[in-house]
Amino acid sequence: MPTSDPQLLVSTEWLAARLDAPDIRILDASWHLPGAGRDPRAEYEAAHIPGAQFFDIDDIADSQSQLPHMAPPVEKFISRMRALGIGDGHRIVVYDSTGIYSAARVWWLFRLFGKADVAVLDGGLPKWRAEGRPVEEGVPIPRERHFTARRNAALVRDVTQVAQAAKVGDVQIVDARPPGRFRGEEPEPRPGLRQGRIPGSRNVPWTAVLNPDGTMKAPDEIRGVFEAAGVDPMRPVITSCGSGVSAAVLNLALERLGNPRHSLYDGSWAEWGAYPDLGIEKD
Repeated sequence: MPTSDPQLLVSTEWLAARLDAPDIRILDASWHLPGAGRDPRAEYEAAHIPGAQFFDIDDIADSQSQLPHMAPPVEKFISRMRALGIGDGHRIVVYDSTGIYSAARVWWLFRLFGKADVAVLDGGLPKWRAEGRPVEEGVPIPRERHFTARRNAALVRDVTQVAQAAKVGDVQIVDARPPGRFRGEEPEPRPGLRQGRIPGSRNVPWTAVLNPDGTMKAPDEIRGVFEAAGVDPMRPVITSCGSGVSAAVLNLALERLGNPRHSLYDGSWAEWGAYPDLGIEKD
């Protein structure tokens, strides 16, 4: 059954009943892997949930970094949110065109910048459209709002911190990539990266915590998925993936289990896999 947790996940029914609520702001956070041949902004302009603005993960990022869509400086995040009409006191609902995928990254970004009143649409746009709910085209014109933010450094980890965790083993490192990439058997979607994984890391593919319809599994099922991979879901966790997008699905799942001690390795394999002096494991 899809959830309607107003603190973390909201159902399509919940959102449909509140489309016109003055305190609700909706964001389309769709994003796809390189080579997917999809243009999420064009798809958004062709059909989106009424009133939704487009959150461009590649643009609302640190433009000084050579790594893909790293978390932006707080000043840039504030500026972009104001321009999107997101303000203090708004209830933010984020969705994507996969189900639950890149929306979780944007949920994590808001949490990184101190905003707790943000939820992910369970099942995303596919579920919304499958139920025959309304969509619109074009781009709504937002009214700029006042938005404040403060970065919560506890939610993000850099390569030095991850290397230390891998060496000491005091924090679990959980990789959200598909099993073939985790084992080093399949190539990475970005050229020039080594194949393999961070030493000592465990594999919980991001899809493993989702149902076939793109909604998130029930807490007991999520707990079982982590435990089957050798992960204690109530101990501290650093999540990782290819470039810090799908890892956030695991952060969302851990938060749903009531574990606040999770962070995300923002550079992920796009960084670790690029530097030969960082150790790797393969099957």
